[in-house]
Amino acid sequence: MTVPPNPTPSSPTPHRARSRVTRRGLIGAAGAVAAGAALTPVVMANTTSDAPGSDTTDSEPGTTTETFPKTRAKQATGEAPVEAAFPIGYVGVTWAGTREVTGGGIRLTDADGGQGVWKSLSGSGCSDSNGGALLIPADQAAGYELKAPDGSTSLRSVAIDTTQGPSRKVAVPADTTRVRGVAYLPRAAWGADEKLRFKPDGTENSPTAYYPFQTLTVHHTAGVNDDPDPAATVRAIYQLHAITNDWGDIGYHFLIDEKGTIYEGRYSGDDGIPGHDPDGKVVTAFHTGGFNSGNLGIALLGNLVDRSPTDAARESLTRLVRAVTRFHGVDPEAQVTYTNPVNGTKRDVNEISGHRDWMETECPGDVMYGELATLRKAVAGSS
Repeated sequence: MTVPPNPTPSSPTPHRARSRVTRRGLIGAAGAVAAGAALTPVVMANTTSDAPGSDTTDSEPGTTTETFPKTRAKQATGEAPVEAAFPIGYVGVTWAGTREVTGGGIRLTDADGGQGVWKSLSGSGCSDSNGGALLIPADQAAGYELKAPDGSTSLRSVAIDTTQGPSRKVAVPADTTRVRGVAYLPRAAWGADEKLRFKPDGTENSPTAYYPFQTLTVHHTAGVNDDPDPAATVRAIYQLHAITNDWGDIGYHFLIDEKGTIYEGRYSGDDGIPGHDPDGKVVTAFHTGGFNSGNLGIALLGNLVDRSPTDAARESLTRLVRAVTRFHGVDPEAQVTYTNPVNGTKRDVNEISGHRDWMETECPGDVMYGELATLRKAVAGSS
């Protein structure tokens, strides 16, 4: 995932950079948005600090306070050995120049200095056609070494800890949040640290911009299957995308774990619904380089090259896609011509596509890609 999103419009619509309260409304009938009606926000949750540098928030009515660990990270470039002052839960690796991983590898170092065996960098992840991006579980390692894939350039890595850092208190909704009846975890509820969206000078790294919905793209994260702590993995993806990739936020609009839990992804503002503004336009995210505006991205956690999604993940994906397509009034089995509203680039795709329909990548995995026709029929059959 090394290709940046669409070029930023000259005057994107920013949201309040330091708002204390995030509101999320329930999606109503598709006609409400089609008619331009605003949606009433009914759920509130603090997801940003009350003051710069603070790691606490004050609870608002309808919220409870939960504790999350502060994410710790150490950036590195090249193949020099890396050590961290914290137990490493994940290593994020990115490179440019080739999708192939021949010759690429990683070797972990434990707390006693013992070195593990070299392991291949398996696959290129949910990446573009000119590079790779992986998030590798590191089992609380003290350090690591990397070998760059043959023919690659710009090897970068980041050691990440999302489980054992200093605690930070966050106000989250006391009741289940839903989008057109589909339960999901808002950003606060999976521990998103909103300060990662801002530069050191306090400006938003990736100001929000919105465009009418055109298509929906399915991804896999190409990470570990049978993940024991998917929320920690989502926080690690957030760190990799927002800081290492310099995208200012997580790249997907939604993520789904193997138990079927849906996570709100890309920040879309203080009012409205997940992934949208109050008028129903889609916030531009970072999941399909060059084709992001108006393209809603959903990522399944895990590696679906040789393995099907779990029944729970498949059911949640179907319900979420159904909610989105009904909301926007589109035919889930249609073929459409996507037109990039920023630069006019066109692409003929299915209304519900896979990442590989847009560019050369193995995402969303061979098995998941083979299930997309079934997904479209399942969504259409329940419309």
